[in-house]
Amino acid sequence: ALERSDMVVTIGGLGPTEDDLTKEAVAQVFGRTLVVDDPSWQRIVERMRGRGRPTPNNRRQAELPEGARAIPNAHGTAPGVLLEAEYPAQGGSVPRVVLCLPGPPNEFEPMVRGFVAEYLEAYCGSLGQRTVLLSRSLRLAGTGESQVAHDLHDLIVGGQNPTLATYAKPGDVEVRITARASSSAEAQELLLPVEEEVRRRLGRWIYGADHETLASAAIRDLLALGRTLAVAESCTGGLLSEWLTATPGASGAFTLGAVAYTPAAKTTLLGVDPRVLREHGAVSAEVAEAMATGARAAAGSTYGVGITGVAGPTGGSELTPVGTVFVAVAGPEGTTSERAQYGGDRALVRRRAAQQALVALRARLVSAQGLGTSPG
Repeated sequence: ALERSDMVVTIGGLGPTEDDLTKEAVAQVFGRTLVVDDPSWQRIVERMRGRGRPTPNNRRQAELPEGARAIPNAHGTAPGVLLEAEYPAQGGSVPRVVLCLPGPPNEFEPMVRGFVAEYLEAYCGSLGQRTVLLSRSLRLAGTGESQVAHDLHDLIVGGQNPTLATYAKPGDVEVRITARASSSAEAQELLLPVEEEVRRRLGRWIYGADHETLASAAIRDLLALGRTLAVAESCTGGLLSEWLTATPGASGAFTLGAVAYTPAAKTTLLGVDPRVLREHGAVSAEVAEAMATGARAAAGSTYGVGITGVAGPTGGSELTPVGTVFVAVAGPEGTTSERAQYGGDRALVRRRAAQQALVALRARLVSAQGLGTSPG
């Protein structure tokens, strides 16, 4: 890679075990030895204080190719490595840069967003080649990718800068607008009118932007309305509650999450009439509605959501094959339910069922007085 590239980035292989060989390989290629970086070693010792004494293997993590610079790692023991050096090539040597980054995402991603991004900006600027790529993602629910692509066809086909693309996700759609410019401010100016046009055409479906999730948008809108939510889950096993409580401030809107997996639990915890269970079965619109109503009553919340289904791979029947899901929403406007049939494995069915519940809840929140479409 160094024969054809000015810069090489490696990810992983910086750990304490014998098969972590990235730094050794870099040192060998440049004909250098590995030396201990004392500040990195002291950070490792401090980080491991209270968790046992560092081992000789941990000391390996503080070694750098001679002349390299350590990239501090705030989330792990292994520092990253920056080596700017002459690479021996045919007919002489050429300047090269190697960045070695740790593999675990919780260590790698903050390092990229911080040190690496700043370094690359300065590096490209020194070459007179600074180019900014800026993306804005709009997130939609309640409509499909094919419809979105149809509604934005002229922008997708005709867009040069910014460009526009659609991506289907389980339960929602992403519209990504990307602009290229010499500065962030200039790229933002290019993005803005395209984003405004997308919002004009598809605003009723847009629940948020960039890293916002449908769950965090639901909490945001509930808080804006001063309303609360209780959830009763069967086949999703608490997945929807997990998504909702992952949102900071969720306690201001989310009141109850109940996993009622068996018919007895649905009756005991949520007050589902045993006769409804016998007549319609645990996987039915009637039971989903009773679960939503029961959760709402138990918590005294504005809205209740009920989810029941067959996640598989077993448990299906002719009337309710694997992948059948019923979702219900109970609220001041009444109680409604809908049925969906999903393919995929157990994990995907559970995920899509939870997402379906959020889409159904969002329809209620959007129609609630004073909310309108979410601004993102």
